[in-house]
Amino acid sequence: MTGRTIDIHAHVVLEAAFGAAGRFGPELADDDQGVPFFRIGSWVMPRMPYRGSLFMDAGKRLAEMDRWGIDLQLVSPNPLTLFHGIPAAEAIHFCQVHNDAMAELVRAHPGRLLGGAALPMQDVDAAMTELERAVGSLGLSAPYIGTDLGYELDDARLDDFYRALVGLDVPLFLHPAHTGGDGPPADHRLGRFDLSLLLGYAYDETIAVAALVLGGVLQRHPDVDICISHGGGAIAFLAERFEFACRTRPWAPEFTRGDGFLAELRKLWFDSHVDGEAALESLVRTVGHDRLVFGTNFGGWDSGGRHARDRFVQSLTPNAERLLRIAPST
Repeated sequence: MTGRTIDIHAHVVLEAAFGAAGRFGPELADDDQGVPFFRIGSWVMPRMPYRGSLFMDAGKRLAEMDRWGIDLQLVSPNPLTLFHGIPAAEAIHFCQVHNDAMAELVRAHPGRLLGGAALPMQDVDAAMTELERAVGSLGLSAPYIGTDLGYELDDARLDDFYRALVGLDVPLFLHPAHTGGDGPPADHRLGRFDLSLLLGYAYDETIAVAALVLGGVLQRHPDVDICISHGGGAIAFLAERFEFACRTRPWAPEFTRGDGFLAELRKLWFDSHVDGEAALESLVRTVGHDRLVFGTNFGGWDSGGRHARDRFVQSLTPNAERLLRIAPST
């Protein structure tokens, strides 16, 4: 099999966006010992050497993409800077600056990079305005937002936003974040052993799936395409438990009775960035092959997985082309 490989899960850190959220940063600097740190609001993370890495150096990114065999990559905001928990004015300004810089990066590397748009989801009207600008004027491919907006993903205030996605014919990508932008994770127990990454992300992704399915988002908006990071967290492991609950619990929506939960689940999209063959096999068995796209968390602590020229990975290319609304490779 010799087709192109498309990676839809890759983050970028943009120089132009430093300080764009006012007192919330983000800030990248060195401490008194010369150790680089990254600051989001009051949260300071040591040993974050973004500058000079592939997160900020496009040449290094493209070289690594070539080494991995990745032909096209959707680059998206750093999850640490989704900023859904800060005041709207600072978030709006940050997203505007970030999206301008993202569009500039993508224009500089046509055919290799696509751009994900940051949105100020604490103000849905402002988010829709920025969505229209990011897609219509800047040429970005899709919005890329967090799983915790400060309200639920099935909240009625998002119905116009989901309609806007369909009207613009773009998908939505969801990825969890450590923080809303003004401090460390709210649950102090996640502060040890990298649990905010190992467990916190999967927790948020699974809640997002539950809200979208059980909250009826896909019933109200059957044409919307939503992709959840990391295989939807723990949903493949828990799907049968959810399905059983929908058959037996009084709160279960009527459309989830019988095999309705799985039917709704399979309307979502998921990236393949899960760890291990058993997890991937479970994900494919649960959600199906045709709703899966290749993702790497490129450059991240857990980037990796199957080689980009792997037959299974390349079999996901038509899915990514369909999701991203791009012409099939020849």
